[in-house]
Amino acid sequence: MTNARNRSEIASFIVQCDPAFAPLVDMVGPPPARRSARVEQRFANLVRSITFQLLATKAAATIHARVEALCDHRVTPTTMLLIGPARLREVGLSNAKAAAMIDLAQRTRDGELRLDRHGRLSDDQVMREVVAVRGVGPWTAQMYLMHTLARRDVWPVGDFGVRAGWSLLHGRHDTIDARALNAEGDLFIGERSALAWYCWRAVELARRREQ
Repeated sequence: MTNARNRSEIASFIVQCDPAFAPLVDMVGPPPARRSARVEQRFANLVRSITFQLLATKAAATIHARVEALCDHRVTPTTMLLIGPARLREVGLSNAKAAAMIDLAQRTRDGELRLDRHGRLSDDQVMREVVAVRGVGPWTAQMYLMHTLARRDVWPVGDFGVRAGWSLLHGRHDTIDARALNAEGDLFIGERSALAWYCWRAVELARRREQ
């Protein structure tokens, strides 16, 4: 878990690396504290990330709420397998996402995917295990690393919000591409999860101003 002092130091580090972040840091303060989720919550969090993959936030949240209700708010491998892909599709999931959730549940139930050991594995090792699940890509694995395992150096350059936020903060009229943004992140190695958080906040503030 990151404490208040560490969070302030992270914010200062980001501004020192790139002063373009200074006004945003002044407005929103340090990044939030990160705490690794309990082992029993990791499966449910992965299901959530799969739901949100390539969907607008509002639509994804609606579908995810239906998935949770379908599972009686106990999103586990057992409940997921009992429900089955057909009922998952009925609440708005695509064929691919329903299949991904079932494959995730089967791998977890059978011990092929050991979520309980992810806290001890490196980021790269976790990524390899998670993307082996049918239909799960790097973005989903990165969100799991950031939000479930509280890893500090995840840089999801495939996320449009991260690219858009970076571009806004640097006054670009276009949106930086993933390859270029990956290189830009080299300055911030060690704290790129917080960097991504600031990019998301930049987009959020810009949308509020437009309302």
